Formats: sequence, structure tokens, C-alpha cells
Amino acid sequence: MKIRIKGNALRYRLTKSDISALANDGYLQEQTNFVGQPFIYALKITKADTLTAEFKNNTITLFMPQLMMNELADTDRVGFDDKNGPVQLLVEKDFTCLDNVEEDQSDNYPNPLASQKN
Repeated sequence: MKIRIKGNALRYRLTKSDISALANDGYLQEQTNFVGQPFIYALKITKADTLTAEFKNNTITLFMPQLMMNELADTDRVGFDDKNGPVQLLVEKDFTCLDNVEEDQSDNYPNPLASQKN
């Protein structure tokens, strides 16, 4: 799982195994260990209707409705977005990059634009 934060936009990108683990466990978490305290970002399945998020105890938790999780896991749907107050939220599948990168992308979804690249 990766996050991207820019201003008031929060974006979670999920690999195949991330989506599988989230579907099975209902919760997914990653952590970056800064000196003195960790920064944690998590995704939790809920029974709510919309994406929401909170920031407490050095943790950003994005809450995702079960129905959205089912559709993300079982269909070609790329992602979901919503607003939580002033913050734009996005959860999406992580596609392989079209450019050469050194990052391991073996668990990413095939990029639908790859067939168009010449």
C-alpha cells in the first residue's frame, strides 16, 4: 500500500495482495519509522456508505465501505473517491508504471494504457 498526500488530497494505492489482505482481514496498515515516533497509515473496512478518514495518534486511517471493497476486489473498477470535509479521498488499484522504474511492480495491476504505449 502506498499513500500520496498533496495539500488536501489523500490517495491510497493498493496492489493485488493489498486488496486480497484487506478483503480477508478488513484492515491493512503500513508504517514509516521516524526517529522518536512512527507514522502509520491504515485502511479499514466499515459498514458506512462513504469514504471517510481521520488522523489520530500519528495515524491516518481511511475508512472504506464494505460494498466498495467488494467491487474493487471483484470487478475491473479502478477506484473510489469522496470528500471528508475539506480533504479529497481516493482509493485505487496500483498499476504498473509505463516508464522504467527500479521499484518492484510484480504485485501491481497491469496498466491499461500499456497497450497504447509506442
